[in-house]
Amino acid sequence: MANYNKVILAGNLTRDPQLSYLPSQAAVCEFGLAINRTWKDKEGAKKESACFVDCKAFGKQAETINQYLRKGRGVLVDGRLDFSQWEDKGGQKRSKLRVVVENFQFVGGQEDKPESAPAAKPDSTAPAAEYVLYDAANPDEIPF
Repeated sequence: MANYNKVILAGNLTRDPQLSYLPSQAAVCEFGLAINRTWKDKEGAKKESACFVDCKAFGKQAETINQYLRKGRGVLVDGRLDFSQWEDKGGQKRSKLRVVVENFQFVGGQEDKPESAPAAKPDSTAPAAEYVLYDAANPDEIPF
């Protein structure tokens, strides 16, 4: 049987990232994401809920996340699920399901940019962005 473990989430940080280092000096960054959902119920009333997910990143990505992301910032993460089990000091069995980040992308508007990032200057000589949709009915015209 084939196995596949892939998660893609977009949400906002629930707390500032926490950076630490393993004995091997590898960076580890832990943070939480809130993924919001809005829908209408049968009566048409607007409903909202949030799913809270713990995430962990390693290496250079961990240091970058710690440097540029703060509570409330938007991020898209791509990774895999990891399940941990342990016994606490009181002998109780504990477990945690989290996402181990393999890739991430900053998301959000201009107001979401980190303070240390330089502002982009408009370039009047740059061509306007052009978007081409792929037409599955005509596979000979691939836009790339």
